[in-house]
Amino acid sequence: MLQERAEPAWIAAFEEVLRRCALQTGDTVAILGETQSRPILMELARLAAARTGVQVFTITLPSVFSTAEPVARSTGASPAIQGLAPVIAALSGCTLVLDCTVEGLMHAPELPAILKGNGQTQPRIVYISNEHPEALVRLLPDDATEARVKAHVKRLRSATRMRVTSAAGTDLTVRLQGATVGGNWGSTTRPGTLTHWPGGLVLAFPAQGTVNGTLVLAEGDVNLTFKRYIERPIVLTIENDSITRIEGSGVDAELLRGHYAAWAELEGFTAGPPQGEASPLGGQRPAQRRSVGAPSYSVSHVGYGLNEQARWDSMALYDKRDFNGTELRAIAGNFLYSTGANEVAGRHTRGHFDFPMRSCTVTLDDSVVIAAGKVSE
Repeated sequence: MLQERAEPAWIAAFEEVLRRCALQTGDTVAILGETQSRPILMELARLAAARTGVQVFTITLPSVFSTAEPVARSTGASPAIQGLAPVIAALSGCTLVLDCTVEGLMHAPELPAILKGNGQTQPRIVYISNEHPEALVRLLPDDATEARVKAHVKRLRSATRMRVTSAAGTDLTVRLQGATVGGNWGSTTRPGTLTHWPGGLVLAFPAQGTVNGTLVLAEGDVNLTFKRYIERPIVLTIENDSITRIEGSGVDAELLRGHYAAWAELEGFTAGPPQGEASPLGGQRPAQRRSVGAPSYSVSHVGYGLNEQARWDSMALYDKRDFNGTELRAIAGNFLYSTGANEVAGRHTRGHFDFPMRSCTVTLDDSVVIAAGKVSE
C-alpha cells in the first residue's frame, strides 16, 4: 500500500490540471470536500491552487450516512451539500470548483444551481475522482485524449442509433433521439460545465424508453460498483430501459440480483409477477408493483472509453479503499453501461451500477467506432 503524503510529483500533477482549466490570476477556486473525503486529495488541491496565483478557499461539509437505504457506492451523487443555500451560493460564485467529495456532484440535486452561477460568475467543476494520487498522476489530461474525445462527441451527437454487440451475446440498441450527449477529458475551460479526472470517455444519457436488447457481462468484464471482475457470465434482458431479467449462476449474479432488489424495494417496487398471474402453489398471487421500471434497474448512461493510458488490470493492483475505478470507465475501447440516475429520462436514485465491458463492437448508425474492443479512428 502506498503512503498518502504530499509528493512533489503529485502536487505538480494537480497544478497541471488547474493550468489546463485556463485559470487566471485573481480567479476564485473553491475546494469542496466532506469529512470522509480523502485528505490527501484536498491537501494536493490546496497546495496546487496556491501555486497558480488564484484566490482559494475550502469548504468541508459533514458526510451524510443513512441506515434507511442499502450501502451506496459509485453513485455520482454526493449528498453532502444537503441543499444548503449558503454553500450553493459560495460555489456558484467561483470560477472553478475542485470537487473532492467522495461520490462527486454529477447527479447531485444541487448541481444545476451551482453551474448556473450567480449572474456575474458561472463556475466550472472538476470532480477529482476518489482515487489514490498515483492513479491520478498516471492519467493526467493530455492534448491527444482531448482531441479524440471531442471528435467522438461530435460523432455521437450526430448519430440517431447506437448498437452494441459482442461475441459473448450482447445485442443492445439505443435510440439516441432526445439523448444528452457529452464527453470529458479531465479538464474544462468552459463555464457551466462539469468534468472529472481521470477522463477520456464519451457518454449519452438516453431519453425515456429508448434502450432495448440483451447485455452479456462476460468473464473479465467489471462490476465497478462492487469492484469485482466478473467470473461467470451474467445475462441482462433490457426492455424499454429497464432490466427485466438477470440470468446467471454464482456469486456475481447473486450479488447483483440482491443489491438491485434492495434498491427496488426502497423505491416502492417489489420483484414479482404482474397482478393476477397464477402462483405455482395454486390460486392468484396478490397485486404487486414489479421491480421492472424501478429507477435503480433503468439505464443511466451508455458510452465508451478513449483513454489509451488507462489499464484494465489496474483494479487488481489496488486495495478497494484506494480505488474508485474511474480509470476502468475510460479504458480505450471499453463499452460502459450504467444503471441508476438519469435526469434526461426523469429518473433519480442513489442506486447505481457501472459495467465496463471488453471486446464489444459499438456502431453509431452505420459507422463502427469500437471494433471488438478496439477504437476505430
